[in-house]
Amino acid sequence: MRFRRRTRIIATIGPASESRAMIERLWRAGVDVFRLNMSHGETAEKAEVIARIRAVERAVGRPIAIMADLQGPKLRIGRFADGEVRLENGARFVLDLDERPGDARRVHLPHGEIFEVVGPGMHILLDDGRIRLEVTKRTRTRIETRVLLGGVLSDRKGVNLPDAVLPLAALTDKDRRDLAFALEHGVDWVALSFVQRPDDVAEARKLIAGRAGVLAKIEKPSAVAQLEAIVELADAVMVARGDLGVELPVEEVPAVQRRIVRTAREAGKPVVVATQMLESMIHSPVPTRAEVSDVATAVHEGADAVMLSAESAVGDFPEEAVAVMTKVALREEPDAILAGRAVERLSHNATAEDAISAAARQVAET
Repeated sequence: MRFRRRTRIIATIGPASESRAMIERLWRAGVDVFRLNMSHGETAEKAEVIARIRAVERAVGRPIAIMADLQGPKLRIGRFADGEVRLENGARFVLDLDERPGDARRVHLPHGEIFEVVGPGMHILLDDGRIRLEVTKRTRTRIETRVLLGGVLSDRKGVNLPDAVLPLAALTDKDRRDLAFALEHGVDWVALSFVQRPDDVAEARKLIAGRAGVLAKIEKPSAVAQLEAIVELADAVMVARGDLGVELPVEEVPAVQRRIVRTAREAGKPVVVATQMLESMIHSPVPTRAEVSDVATAVHEGADAVMLSAESAVGDFPEEAVAVMTKVALREEPDAILAGRAVERLSHNATAEDAISAAARQVAET
């Protein structure tokens, strides 16, 4: 039954799932790909996990894929004198290059590139969008803003700029070290975070040189705007709904997900849907009805894989979460096939190979 499933399941490895016994249990529950989040942990620990996965692979006699997910150019603010501050709606707040600890009026922003591209009217999001600022004035050393959505802001929180394409290298120095490690240890896929433009994928492809598949995570508006070109260069893409839901209005994410899935299918590239698919199962042995519908919708739309993040990495019920995904995929796939989504090719530029494939399918169904 497990291997009749078309939709693949990706599970993130973490403290809850890194033992050899749990890796095998997750595989038997339905995991096809294990994801290593290179943002966390030491490379020595990652090497041990890879060795355990390969040991399970040999024991079960079936191939198991490993994906190394690179951190990418993550932007963060500096620190505050008291660890955190409260920003009030309508207040003025400054981001600057001054390295001194911040307060309720200002904080250090250690990314000079941002000062080159932002301008009045642009939005800056802090702490996964929980704090929203509007730029009112910018110089070479400071960005003056007005607080649109306030709240508590603490040290080293993340920065998102949905309105700007940043002049950042596709791969940071850390990414390059992690990439060398991953390729040395024979991972099957490398996931690129915060892809902004097709050139980011091209640069990574050149470094990887065919030693692993290249998966581009679509999580920025600039990537959505150049989706077709990015899909063409990548071996696979991911609907990374976490940062995508921060940088886009949340109500736009479902439509963008459908577009990414459709575009990837038209190009014949695998597409993964990820983030918060079974979020409640971090602490609950059963999912919500909405989560089940979310997984089923991804399968029905034609996603090639669905992914677990915190659910399998740090959750209390990693095996149960995988089992739920397996059962939902097995139940939904027949309906998706009947609807034509799981096997259709949507491209208008049909080839002779497409015609032969379509004819073979039609014969098989008669």
